[in-house]
Amino acid sequence: MVHRNALNIAISLATLLGLPMVVTPACADFLEDSKVTLNARTLYFEGDNRDGGSDQRQTVQGFKLDAISGYTSGPVGFGIDAQALTGITLGGGIDNHSSSTVNTVSPVSTDGTPVHNWTRFGASLKAKISQTEMRAGSNLAPNVPVIVTNDGRLLPQTFEGAMFSSKDIENVTVNAGRITRGTSRASSNSAGLAANGGTKGSDSFIYGGADWKAAKDLTLQYYYAKLEDYYKQNFLGAIYLKPLGDDQSFKVDLRYFDSTSDGKNGDSAYRFNNNNGYARKPGEVDNKTWSAMFTYALGGHSFMLGRQRINDDGGFVWVNNGSIRDGRGRPEGEGGSSFYLFTDLMIGQFSRAGEDTSFGQYSYDFSKQGIPGLKAAISYISGRDIKDANGSGSEYKEWERDYRFDYTVPTGTLKGLGFTLRRANLRTNIPGSQGGADTDQTRFYINYSYAFM
Repeated sequence: MVHRNALNIAISLATLLGLPMVVTPACADFLEDSKVTLNARTLYFEGDNRDGGSDQRQTVQGFKLDAISGYTSGPVGFGIDAQALTGITLGGGIDNHSSSTVNTVSPVSTDGTPVHNWTRFGASLKAKISQTEMRAGSNLAPNVPVIVTNDGRLLPQTFEGAMFSSKDIENVTVNAGRITRGTSRASSNSAGLAANGGTKGSDSFIYGGADWKAAKDLTLQYYYAKLEDYYKQNFLGAIYLKPLGDDQSFKVDLRYFDSTSDGKNGDSAYRFNNNNGYARKPGEVDNKTWSAMFTYALGGHSFMLGRQRINDDGGFVWVNNGSIRDGRGRPEGEGGSSFYLFTDLMIGQFSRAGEDTSFGQYSYDFSKQGIPGLKAAISYISGRDIKDANGSGSEYKEWERDYRFDYTVPTGTLKGLGFTLRRANLRTNIPGSQGGADTDQTRFYINYSYAFM
C-alpha cells in the first residue's frame, strides 16, 4: 500500500506537470524503488548593516516534495523525478525588507514587500544503462567544481537542462551536462544564466570532467566549463585523504581555476562586474585562482587551515544571476549562488582581484562525548591586498568570523528533526561605493524530513 501511495503521488505530480506516465509490468523496479519525501524548513533570517544601510529581518516557511522513481526493468531503465516547492512568508515587511536587500529570502511585490507565498514545480526524465545515468528536465541540481547548486536559504536553486554521470570506467566518475536556465532560491521564475554583473541571460552553460581515484588515498580532478558569451573555465583539483590510525586522518585539498572571456563578454549586457573589484580589462573575465586546504581530524575534533590567492587581473567568476532583470528592469529574484571555494561564506566571498586570503576552522562532533546529533564549528577568514576597483593603487582588507551549531534528534518520535544556528560578522575597509559594508548576519533553521515510504 505504501508503494501504491508513493506511485499515486508520483503520477499526480507528473500529471500536474503535463508529463506522460504509464504503468506496465515492466515498471516493477520503477515502483519498488520509488521514494516520496516531504522536506519542511523554517528560516529566520536577520541581516544587520553596521554602516547604516538597510537591514533585513524575515521569517519564512518552505516545503519541498520530491517524488523519485526507480527505473523500469530492461537493458535501458527509464524513470521520472518530480518536485514541488512552496515558500510562505510568516513575518517581515517593507520596513525591514528594503530595495537593497530584496529577493535574498523571498520574491517581492512591486512595492518591495515580500510576497505572501510562491510556488514552483519541476520534473526530470531519466535513463540508466549499467552505471551511466542521464537526466533531462527542470529540477536539476548539479554539484561539480564548475557549478554548485545553492541551498543556503529557504528553497534550493534548481536548473533546467540535461546532465550525464557515469561510473562505468573503474575508479573514474565522469560528469557532463548542458544547463540552459536557472531558478534561484527566492524566485518562482526561471531565467537565463549570467556572470555577476551581466544583465542578459545566456541559454548555454556546458561542462564536463572527471574524478579519477588515482590511488587508494588520492583523487585527481579535471573539469571544463563554458558559459556562452561570458567565460570559459578550466579546473584542476587534487584530494589526498590519509588515515593515520584509529579516529585520525589527514586531508589535503588543492584547487586551481583558470577563467577567460568568451564571446560577447564585455559588451554592455554581458559585462562581468569583477565582484565590484578591479579588472585589468573592465567588464571582461580574466582570472586565475588557487586554493589549498589542510585538515587534521582526531576523534571528534577537526582542525583546518588554508590559503587562497586570486590573481591581480580580475575577480573569480561563477554562474551568478543576481543582475538579471525582467522586461521592466526589475530584479528577477535570481540572486543567490554558490561556488567551489572555502571562501563562499555566509556573508563574504573573498573573490576580488589581488585578494590573498588565509583561513582556518575548528569543528567538533559531540557524539564522541555521548551526545549524538550535536555538532559545532567556528571559522575565521582574513583577506588582504584587495585591489581598488578604480585602479588607484590602494589596497583593502576584510575579515569574517562564522559560528555554526547543528543538532539533529537521533532517535524517538522526532527522529530527524534538525536545528541549525548560524552567526557571522564581516568587517572591511572596502568603500561602500565598491560594495563594502560591515555586516552581521544570523540564520536559524528548523528542518524536518518525512519519508512516505
